[in-house]
Amino acid sequence: MRTATLGPAERAESLAGMAERELDILVVGAGVVGAGTALDAVTRGLSTGLVEARDWASGTSSRSSKLIHGGLRYLEMLDFALVREALKERGLLLERLAPHLVKPVPFLYPLQHKGWERWYAGSGVALYDAMSMARGHGRGLPLHRHLTRNRALRVAPALKKDALVGALQYYDAQMDDARFVANLVRTAAAYGAKVANRARVTGFIREGERVVGARVRDLEGGGEYEVRAKQVVNATGVWTDDTQGLVGERGQFHVRASKGIHLVVPKDRINSSTGLILRTEKSVLFVIPWGRHWIIGTTDTDWDLDKAHPAASSADIDYLLEHVNSVLSVPLTRDDVEGVYAGLRPLLAGESDATSKLSREHTVAHPVPGLVVVAGGKYTTYRVMAKDAVDEAVHGLDQRVAECVTEETPLVGAEGYQALWNARARIAARTGLHVVRVEHLLNRYGSLAEELLDLIAEDASLGEPLPAAEDYLRAEIVYAASHEGARHLDDVLTRRTRISIETFDRGTRSAREAAELMAPVLGWDKDQIEREVEHYEKRVEAERESQRQPDDLTADAARLGAPEIAAS
Repeated sequence: MRTATLGPAERAESLAGMAERELDILVVGAGVVGAGTALDAVTRGLSTGLVEARDWASGTSSRSSKLIHGGLRYLEMLDFALVREALKERGLLLERLAPHLVKPVPFLYPLQHKGWERWYAGSGVALYDAMSMARGHGRGLPLHRHLTRNRALRVAPALKKDALVGALQYYDAQMDDARFVANLVRTAAAYGAKVANRARVTGFIREGERVVGARVRDLEGGGEYEVRAKQVVNATGVWTDDTQGLVGERGQFHVRASKGIHLVVPKDRINSSTGLILRTEKSVLFVIPWGRHWIIGTTDTDWDLDKAHPAASSADIDYLLEHVNSVLSVPLTRDDVEGVYAGLRPLLAGESDATSKLSREHTVAHPVPGLVVVAGGKYTTYRVMAKDAVDEAVHGLDQRVAECVTEETPLVGAEGYQALWNARARIAARTGLHVVRVEHLLNRYGSLAEELLDLIAEDASLGEPLPAAEDYLRAEIVYAASHEGARHLDDVLTRRTRISIETFDRGTRSAREAAELMAPVLGWDKDQIEREVEHYEKRVEAERESQRQPDDLTADAARLGAPEIAAS
């Protein structure tokens, strides 16, 4: 399979191609579900378009806990079907679809009561493992184990001795959510889908009752396109109701937004060789290993303010610090926090007033002819949601369509990954890069790492680390713009890399050099470089200011103080 390059020329060709002739399927929204839907449709042989108003995964799908998991807590709610489905998907991603992007991660669950809690929690985790193995996709992860308090403290010395009487350790999986979506989009494009970010749907085209396409504005070039399609899929997550409003149909369900925030702290602030999962009065709290960092999250609160830029308040940050410090022998302070990010979960409303109890199930509807809506669900089960959305769309196509094949379709970078991983020492010797750098590239790009190594072979300076963000090579910044569809500095520092949350300066010290590396690829002049850097710095300052505010309203107002990105 050829790999798709998503540079400026390819984007322009995709937009023009979508407007040229009627598509079978047009997908609106390139979060994980929209990108997955485009991949599902195109691999069934359907002509497919995908448009996104901002950047791939710029909403919910870049701001999650970055876990691929079965949903252990849903067992307690007796939602066995959801857990079974998610465990199957976890196994497929680990073993077949994206082994370069999805990795095992251990979690320690401290027990606080003798006797009954070990039996109760142990039974749940044992069932979790058994359900995973029963689906035939659990072999990639170790089974859970019971630990005494002393053994648990050796695994996680950061815990207070009186915070536990023993522990359970089990495994789930994790990924970089935004990178995963970018790979989904590239895979869809490699199979022939036409894809464009910074392309906003401004309205739907109707003939009578039927939706027959969408009007799309190119936010970069400024053009307007009429994209005709036999079926349009609305996969816009927390924007579902807004998108439905463009067609004058609210639909049969309502999507509510729940805000979750996460903190990022350096690895040395918590002395542990394992992640942690803790109970709170409302939900659970994760402490998740993340390279040279920890991710701590999450909150779960109703949100009805700005959807594009949800803001973390001072109260949110205090909530997480208070809960994690209840079990740490050396408490964390505000000064330990490198990064903060907030995301919105799209929850199906109607079951409960509390967002933590709203459904994580998904639903698919066909509210008017020609328009399918898919909403709800969770990141792990994106492939199932995509399949259901395309199955529903196929009912409106007057043709025979193949069954879903995404269970057998690896993402770009997966094929050959294991062979290259085995040869990483040889690759390091050949390229002059340290083996740790090669491992970093392989775990972010899989076999596509060869494309970055080609860039470095042509220009040795691209093999140098980016100043003030030394986990990343300069080549990765160029590649994000030339191959991964990054259109702006914010796309690269926030989603193609994680510099915006992994450095205490939030990426401001790297911003200018990153912009200068992107400029030749995207055709920026000096004025555009200045605009990109200034926009990024204002965005960071607005986020910092929002995080000093006491509540959602004041935090939201502070975050909206930064302007939207200017087109290049």
